[in-house]
Amino acid sequence: MKKVLILGAAGQIARLAEQQFLADDDFELTLYLRNAQRVSDLKSDRVTIIDGDVTDQAKLTKAMVGQDVVYANLAGQNIKVQAETVVNAMHATNLKRIIWISTLGIYNEVPGKFGEWNNATLGSYLTRYFDAAKVLEDSDLDYTIIRPAWLTNHDEIDYETTQKGEPFKGTEVSRKSIAALVVKLAKTPTDSVRTSLGVNKPNTDGDKPAWY
Repeated sequence: MKKVLILGAAGQIARLAEQQFLADDDFELTLYLRNAQRVSDLKSDRVTIIDGDVTDQAKLTKAMVGQDVVYANLAGQNIKVQAETVVNAMHATNLKRIIWISTLGIYNEVPGKFGEWNNATLGSYLTRYFDAAKVLEDSDLDYTIIRPAWLTNHDEIDYETTQKGEPFKGTEVSRKSIAALVVKLAKTPTDSVRTSLGVNKPNTDGDKPAWY
């Protein structure tokens, strides 16, 4: 049984990933979030729920004991501080594998008019998420950073990936696709270690996402 700690467990991608994890009998989940009532419907003999803030290092470290994989679905103005706390807690528990959700554009990797639009729209958000990603990249952890395109709620799993240093492709991807990638990486923890993956739906190139 593989044990996965999910940080920010009430996020939209996280909720989809939790459904996919629980469809596989090989996983046990620990859901860590502020206001645990938001995921109380998932509590079971395979799901433990912890009400806590990611910047509470003592509580987070305790939650990491015995885990195999950390999946971080975090956001906020203090995302770099959250990343630093996560890395410190993982070091304290000798835990190595982490899957981290970031965003497209943190390396200025989105080309053309879409890249210009993305940079203008996200602004300082990109700087904060770059700083958080760099905390992981500068660590000795077995990280995978996921940089999704603009997110949709389409009921589909359809994605392709690009590596750091390659131009980003496409403009959109479904949250369900990102969740599926997270579960795939947790199942095969040696896959895409110490990489940063851009993720998009194929053939969605354009100057901006279709709904703008």
